[in-house]
Amino acid sequence: MQIALDEGYQFGLGVFETISVEHNVPILLSWHLERLHRSLKTLGIQQTVDESYVFSWLSAHPGEHQALKLIVSDKNLIVTMRPNPYTPGQIQEGFCLSYSNVYRNETSPLVHHKTLNYGDCILEKRRAKEAGADELIFCNSRGEICEGTASNIFFVYDGQIYTPPVESGLLPGILRRFIIEQYPVKEQILRKEDVLHMQECFITNSLMGVMPVHTLEQKTYPLGPMTQACIEAYHSFICSCE
Repeated sequence: MQIALDEGYQFGLGVFETISVEHNVPILLSWHLERLHRSLKTLGIQQTVDESYVFSWLSAHPGEHQALKLIVSDKNLIVTMRPNPYTPGQIQEGFCLSYSNVYRNETSPLVHHKTLNYGDCILEKRRAKEAGADELIFCNSRGEICEGTASNIFFVYDGQIYTPPVESGLLPGILRRFIIEQYPVKEQILRKEDVLHMQECFITNSLMGVMPVHTLEQKTYPLGPMTQACIEAYHSFICSCE
């Protein structure tokens, strides 16, 4: 594999998408490519990736439960695939979360895009494992809850789903969009004290789908009916794609 040393690989001005592949079907591919092209336009990169290219690549590299990654910069288009690391057993157990000591910069023009400037997330993901947590949650400079190192976060109270707004400084994830389009979600500024009374919590990303949260710091959440409904809704959608 040859990589051109463009601004993507010298300065992080590139974007990537990680797409769940189930039984050789790229899940929500059109949404991923829509977000990819929106980010490329923001960075002034002229590259495009169409669905036929992805399906052609998959025909030569079939996968069952995989993570397909597209990496795009001004002079590079790289496709890789690896096993999806998330398992059904993790959904049964739920994740344990802690808060990160790193702040999200809600004023950054990059924070809403999945760019190659991903170092904060990788380092904090490693720190989560060292601390015995599955994921760390970022807050912004105003103390507002934003997102996880590799996920979006949701809370439930009296059957109503809440999630932080994009303006708090987060990447609007593909599964976040799926949940918002399935349910009447309230995008609302949330702080640490606000979520202590919440009754359910879950996180999402394209590879894990919908992951129940067992604990966030000292707060324990049961696997409630709304979280279970979201899990089942996404599972039904996956089955319909096969």
